[in-house]
Amino acid sequence: MRPAPHLVTVAHGTRTAPGNEVARLLTAAAARRLGWDATTTYVELCAPLFADVVTEVSAPAVAVPLLLSTGYHLRHDLPAAVAAAARGDAVRLGRALGPDALLATAQVDRLRAAGATPGQPVVMVAAGSTDPAATADLDAAAHLLAQAWGAPVRLATLAGRGPRPAQVVRRGDAVAPYLLATGHFHRKARHDAYAAGATVVADVLGPHPRLVDLVVERALALMPVAARVPA
Repeated sequence: MRPAPHLVTVAHGTRTAPGNEVARLLTAAAARRLGWDATTTYVELCAPLFADVVTEVSAPAVAVPLLLSTGYHLRHDLPAAVAAAARGDAVRLGRALGPDALLATAQVDRLRAAGATPGQPVVMVAAGSTDPAATADLDAAAHLLAQAWGAPVRLATLAGRGPRPAQVVRRGDAVAPYLLATGHFHRKARHDAYAAGATVVADVLGPHPRLVDLVVERALALMPVAARVPA
């Protein structure tokens, strides 16, 4: 009988402990759904590091990045760590979580919970990246959010390519942080959004049930067809 896969998630990592806890909660919830063992890892700033875990985890393993868009880590760091493990295809590395309609659904829930009203213009604030592929991902994510929200959505970034919240947010806007967890970027997004005149700033995505759905979906997609039925 083929052994159950091992789920390895990899978040960016932050110096804010509650931010790192989001990754652990998502991983635990997805592992329960799948009936698999699981390990939460991070690119940096928090242990255990992905580069260390992939050299030790039992095969077969699937690695699901808890990253919302393509960028340097997904294009370079994570593939390099898998290759350095020198275990052939024993670790299957997935793509970024976004863009995806499930993320947009979670963002809509966060906007409503924060008090945003139907039809209110929204600015999606992302961490940002210097990678052009990330820009395409963020544009697509903003489009999906506009479809789910039913009103215009404009995009701002906190770093890398793209305009900053001060250039995009208008008085009376609602702001949807396109961030997995609290930390430096979350605090900056809130500060900059309110300073620019936003009336509502939603919470981060966090361990939303739709994100658990997405992690499960991505994990199963990395496995052969015969192994894609959760326990």
